[in-house]
Amino acid sequence: MPLDNAVQAKSLTTTLHYLKRGPEKPVRYVNDPPPGVPQWNGIDDPREIRIEDGRGREQEFTLDRNGFSLVKAPSQVRDFYSEDEVKRTYYPEVEQLLREKLGVSRVVIFDHTVRNAGRQGAREPSRRVHNDHTVNSAPRRVRDHLGDDADEVLKHRFGIVNVWRPIRGPVLDSPLALCDARTFTDADLIASDLVYPHVRGETSSVEYKPGHRWYYFSQMQPDEVALIRVHDSANDGRARLSFHTSFDNPLAAGAPPRERIEVRTLVFFPPGK
Repeated sequence: MPLDNAVQAKSLTTTLHYLKRGPEKPVRYVNDPPPGVPQWNGIDDPREIRIEDGRGREQEFTLDRNGFSLVKAPSQVRDFYSEDEVKRTYYPEVEQLLREKLGVSRVVIFDHTVRNAGRQGAREPSRRVHNDHTVNSAPRRVRDHLGDDADEVLKHRFGIVNVWRPIRGPVLDSPLALCDARTFTDADLIASDLVYPHVRGETSSVEYKPGHRWYYFSQMQPDEVALIRVHDSANDGRARLSFHTSFDNPLAAGAPPRERIEVRTLVFFPPGK
Protein backbone atom coordinates (compact mmCIF):
# COMPACT_ATOMS: atom_id res chain seq x y z
CA MET A 1 0.00 0.00 0.00
CA PRO A 2 1.26 3.56 -0.67
CA LEU A 3 2.35 5.64 2.32
CA ASP A 4 0.02 8.43 1.24
CA ASN A 5 -3.10 7.26 -0.61
CA ALA A 6 -4.07 10.83 -1.51
CA VAL A 7 -0.96 11.49 -3.62
CA GLN A 8 -1.16 10.69 -7.33
CA ALA A 9 2.16 9.85 -9.00
CA LYS A 10 3.51 12.69 -11.16
CA SER A 11 6.68 11.88 -13.09
CA LEU A 12 8.47 14.82 -14.72
CA THR A 13 11.46 16.03 -16.74
CA THR A 14 13.86 18.62 -15.34
CA THR A 15 17.51 19.69 -15.30
CA LEU A 16 19.99 17.86 -13.05
CA HIS A 17 23.52 19.16 -12.63
CA TYR A 18 26.18 16.51 -13.18
CA LEU A 19 29.93 17.11 -13.39
CA LYS A 20 32.20 16.69 -16.41
CA ARG A 21 35.34 14.69 -15.78
CA GLY A 22 38.33 17.00 -16.19
CA PRO A 23 42.14 16.85 -15.94
CA GLU A 24 42.17 18.07 -12.32
CA LYS A 25 40.52 16.74 -9.20
CA PRO A 26 37.46 18.89 -8.42
CA VAL A 27 37.96 21.04 -5.32
CA ARG A 28 35.39 23.23 -3.57
CA TYR A 29 36.35 25.69 -0.81
CA VAL A 30 33.60 26.18 1.76
CA ASN A 31 35.16 29.48 2.86
CA ASP A 32 37.52 31.83 1.02
CA PRO A 33 40.09 29.98 -1.11
CA PRO A 34 43.79 30.93 -1.18
CA PRO A 35 44.68 33.94 -3.36
CA GLY A 36 44.41 33.11 -7.06
CA VAL A 37 42.55 29.82 -6.44
CA PRO A 38 38.92 29.45 -7.62
CA GLN A 39 36.18 28.66 -5.11
CA TRP A 40 35.22 25.66 -7.28
CA ASN A 41 37.04 24.25 -10.29
CA GLY A 42 34.43 21.69 -11.34
CA ILE A 43 32.88 21.72 -14.82
CA ASP A 44 29.07 21.80 -14.62
CA ASP A 45 27.22 19.41 -16.93
CA PRO A 46 23.45 20.15 -16.88
CA ARG A 47 21.26 17.39 -18.33
CA GLU A 48 17.54 17.06 -19.01
CA ILE A 49 16.51 14.01 -16.98
CA ARG A 50 13.27 12.07 -16.59
CA ILE A 51 12.49 11.55 -12.90
CA GLU A 52 9.91 8.92 -12.04
CA ASP A 53 7.55 9.40 -9.13
CA GLY A 54 7.75 6.50 -6.67
CA ARG A 55 4.31 7.20 -5.19
CA GLY A 56 2.22 4.07 -4.98
CA ARG A 57 5.39 1.95 -5.22
CA GLU A 58 7.12 2.94 -1.99
CA GLN A 59 7.49 -0.64 -0.75
CA GLU A 60 9.53 -1.56 -3.85
CA PHE A 61 12.49 0.60 -2.78
CA THR A 62 15.00 -0.68 -0.23
CA LEU A 63 18.49 0.31 0.86
CA ASP A 64 19.95 -3.04 -0.21
CA ARG A 65 18.27 -2.99 -3.62
CA ASN A 66 18.16 0.69 -4.60
CA GLY A 67 20.28 2.55 -2.06
CA PHE A 68 17.29 4.44 -0.64
CA SER A 69 13.87 3.90 0.87
CA LEU A 70 10.86 5.87 2.13
CA VAL A 71 9.33 5.07 5.50
CA LYS A 72 6.55 6.41 7.70
CA ALA A 73 8.07 7.84 10.88
CA PRO A 74 6.15 10.45 12.89
CA SER A 75 8.21 12.67 15.20
CA GLN A 76 7.50 14.33 18.55
CA VAL A 77 9.71 17.33 17.72
CA ARG A 78 7.83 20.65 17.75
CA ASP A 79 10.64 22.92 16.51
CA PHE A 80 13.28 21.47 14.19
CA TYR A 81 15.06 24.83 14.18
CA SER A 82 15.85 24.37 17.88
CA GLU A 83 19.30 22.81 18.20
CA ASP A 84 18.58 21.66 21.74
CA GLU A 85 15.25 20.03 20.89
CA VAL A 86 16.67 18.27 17.85
CA LYS A 87 19.51 16.76 19.87
CA ARG A 88 17.34 15.97 22.89
CA THR A 89 14.31 14.51 21.09
CA TYR A 90 15.06 13.88 17.44
CA TYR A 91 18.44 12.20 17.76
CA PRO A 92 16.99 9.37 19.92
CA GLU A 93 14.08 9.02 17.44
CA VAL A 94 16.52 8.65 14.55
CA GLU A 95 18.61 6.11 16.43
CA GLN A 96 15.53 4.01 17.24
CA LEU A 97 14.28 4.24 13.65
CA LEU A 98 17.56 2.98 12.22
CA ARG A 99 17.81 0.17 14.72
CA GLU A 100 14.31 -0.99 13.74
CA LYS A 101 14.58 -0.55 9.97
CA LEU A 102 18.19 -1.63 9.42
CA GLY A 103 18.78 -4.09 12.25
CA VAL A 104 21.95 -2.28 13.31
CA SER A 105 23.49 -2.73 16.74
CA ARG A 106 24.89 0.79 17.10
CA VAL A 107 24.11 4.26 15.73
CA VAL A 108 26.39 7.30 16.01
CA ILE A 109 24.85 10.60 14.89
CA PHE A 110 27.63 12.96 13.88
CA ASP A 111 25.72 16.02 12.63
CA HIS A 112 22.54 17.44 11.16
CA THR A 113 21.64 20.21 8.72
CA VAL A 114 18.46 22.26 8.34
CA ARG A 115 17.86 23.70 4.88
CA ASN A 116 15.34 26.41 3.99
CA ALA A 117 16.00 28.84 1.14
CA GLY A 118 13.51 31.26 2.66
CA ARG A 119 14.93 31.44 6.19
CA GLN A 120 17.94 33.50 7.18
CA GLY A 121 20.84 31.39 8.46
CA ALA A 122 19.54 28.11 7.03
CA ARG A 123 21.40 26.47 4.15
CA GLU A 124 19.89 26.35 0.67
CA PRO A 125 19.20 23.05 -1.15
CA SER A 126 22.13 21.51 -3.05
CA ARG A 127 21.65 21.47 -6.83
CA ARG A 128 24.65 19.24 -7.62
CA VAL A 129 24.36 15.48 -8.17
CA HIS A 130 26.55 14.05 -5.42
CA ASN A 131 27.19 11.54 -2.67
CA ASP A 132 28.44 12.81 0.69
CA HIS A 133 31.39 10.41 1.03
CA THR A 134 33.76 8.14 -0.88
CA VAL A 135 35.21 4.71 -0.12
CA ASN A 136 38.23 6.55 1.32
CA SER A 137 36.47 9.24 3.35
CA ALA A 138 33.85 6.95 4.92
CA PRO A 139 36.35 5.03 7.10
CA ARG A 140 38.01 8.35 7.99
CA ARG A 141 34.65 9.56 9.28
CA VAL A 142 34.54 6.55 11.63
CA ARG A 143 38.06 7.31 12.87
CA ASP A 144 37.16 10.97 13.40
CA HIS A 145 34.29 10.09 15.72
CA LEU A 146 35.27 6.81 17.36
CA GLY A 147 38.96 7.44 17.99
CA ASP A 148 40.69 4.45 19.56
CA ASP A 149 37.66 2.20 18.95
CA ALA A 150 37.75 2.74 15.19
CA ASP A 151 40.26 0.04 14.25
CA GLU A 152 38.17 -2.66 15.90
CA VAL A 153 34.77 -1.60 14.52
CA LEU A 154 36.21 -1.16 11.01
CA LYS A 155 36.92 -4.89 10.95
CA HIS A 156 33.16 -5.41 10.67
CA ARG A 157 30.36 -4.11 8.47
CA PHE A 158 29.49 -0.44 8.90
CA GLY A 159 27.70 2.23 6.90
CA ILE A 160 26.73 5.86 6.64
CA VAL A 161 23.02 6.65 6.31
CA ASN A 162 21.42 10.06 5.89
CA VAL A 163 17.93 10.54 7.33
CA TRP A 164 16.02 13.15 5.26
CA ARG A 165 12.75 14.57 6.62
CA PRO A 166 10.55 17.51 5.56
CA ILE A 167 9.91 20.05 8.31
CA ARG A 168 6.79 21.31 6.55
CA GLY A 169 4.71 19.57 3.94
CA PRO A 170 3.83 18.80 1.36
CA VAL A 171 7.26 19.29 -0.28
CA LEU A 172 6.69 20.92 -3.68
CA ASP A 173 9.71 23.20 -4.08
CA SER A 174 13.14 21.56 -4.59
CA PRO A 175 12.20 17.89 -4.04
CA LEU A 176 14.82 15.24 -3.38
CA ALA A 177 15.86 13.09 -6.37
CA LEU A 178 17.56 9.73 -5.81
CA CYS A 179 19.40 7.55 -8.32
CA ASP A 180 18.67 3.82 -8.38
CA ALA A 181 21.85 2.01 -7.35
CA ARG A 182 21.19 -0.71 -9.93
CA THR A 183 21.72 1.78 -12.77
CA PHE A 184 25.24 3.04 -12.06
CA THR A 185 28.72 1.77 -11.20
CA ASP A 186 31.62 3.14 -9.18
CA ALA A 187 33.17 4.26 -12.49
CA ASP A 188 30.52 7.01 -12.69
CA LEU A 189 31.78 8.65 -9.48
CA ILE A 190 34.29 11.51 -9.39
CA ALA A 191 36.14 11.95 -6.09
CA SER A 192 36.02 15.65 -5.14
CA ASP A 193 37.65 17.55 -2.30
CA LEU A 194 35.61 19.70 0.07
CA VAL A 195 37.92 22.09 1.90
CA TYR A 196 37.06 23.64 5.27
CA PRO A 197 39.40 25.98 7.20
CA HIS A 198 40.88 23.15 9.29
CA VAL A 199 40.04 19.95 7.42
CA ARG A 200 39.93 18.58 3.88
CA GLY A 201 37.11 16.12 3.20
CA GLU A 202 36.26 14.05 0.15
CA THR A 203 32.85 13.63 -1.48
CA SER A 204 31.69 12.11 -4.78
CA SER A 205 30.52 14.12 -7.74
CA VAL A 206 28.96 12.20 -10.62
CA GLU A 207 29.59 11.86 -14.35
CA TYR A 208 26.47 11.64 -16.52
CA LYS A 209 25.55 8.27 -18.00
CA PRO A 210 22.34 7.77 -20.03
CA GLY A 211 21.42 4.61 -18.09
CA HIS A 212 20.95 6.38 -14.75
CA ARG A 213 17.41 5.99 -13.48
CA TRP A 214 16.06 8.65 -11.14
CA TYR A 215 13.15 8.70 -8.67
CA TYR A 216 11.48 11.11 -6.29
CA PHE A 217 8.52 10.88 -3.92
CA SER A 218 6.09 13.70 -4.64
CA GLN A 219 4.54 15.80 -1.89
CA MET A 220 6.53 14.32 0.98
CA GLN A 221 5.07 15.09 4.41
CA PRO A 222 6.76 15.66 7.80
CA ASP A 223 5.80 12.16 8.98
CA GLU A 224 7.76 10.60 6.09
CA VAL A 225 11.51 9.98 6.04
CA ALA A 226 13.82 9.15 3.16
CA LEU A 227 16.73 6.91 4.17
CA ILE A 228 19.74 7.43 1.89
CA ARG A 229 22.63 4.99 1.85
CA VAL A 230 25.79 7.07 1.59
CA HIS A 231 28.20 4.19 2.15
CA ASP A 232 28.16 0.52 3.08
CA SER A 233 31.33 -1.46 3.66
CA ALA A 234 29.70 -4.72 2.55
CA ASN A 235 30.79 -5.56 -1.00
CA ASP A 236 28.52 -8.53 -1.63
CA GLY A 237 26.15 -7.34 -4.35
CA ARG A 238 23.82 -5.16 -2.28
CA ALA A 239 23.66 -1.41 -3.01
CA ARG A 240 26.57 0.42 -1.44
CA LEU A 241 25.32 3.99 -2.04
CA SER A 242 22.84 6.21 -3.86
CA PHE A 243 23.76 9.64 -5.16
CA HIS A 244 21.15 12.37 -4.96
CA THR A 245 20.30 16.05 -5.53
CA SER A 246 17.49 18.56 -5.21
CA PHE A 247 15.91 19.91 -8.40
CA ASP A 248 13.67 22.65 -9.75
CA ASN A 249 10.17 21.19 -9.88
CA PRO A 250 8.40 22.32 -13.08
CA LEU A 251 5.07 21.23 -11.56
CA ALA A 252 5.36 23.56 -8.56
CA ALA A 253 6.04 27.10 -9.80
CA GLY A 254 5.63 29.61 -6.98
CA ALA A 255 5.56 27.00 -4.22
CA PRO A 256 6.90 28.05 -0.79
CA PRO A 257 10.56 27.24 -0.10
CA ARG A 258 11.27 23.67 0.94
CA GLU A 259 12.13 23.08 4.60
CA ARG A 260 13.85 19.90 5.68
CA ILE A 261 16.26 18.41 8.21
CA GLU A 262 18.93 15.87 7.31
CA VAL A 263 20.66 13.82 10.01
CA ARG A 264 23.92 12.05 9.16
CA THR A 265 24.70 8.83 10.94
CA LEU A 266 27.26 6.06 11.25
CA VAL A 267 25.63 2.65 11.59
CA PHE A 268 27.26 -0.56 12.76
CA PHE A 269 25.91 -4.03 12.07
CA PRO A 270 26.04 -7.12 14.27
CA PRO A 271 28.09 -10.09 13.00
CA GLY A 272 26.45 -11.87 10.10
CA LYS A 273 24.04 -9.04 9.26
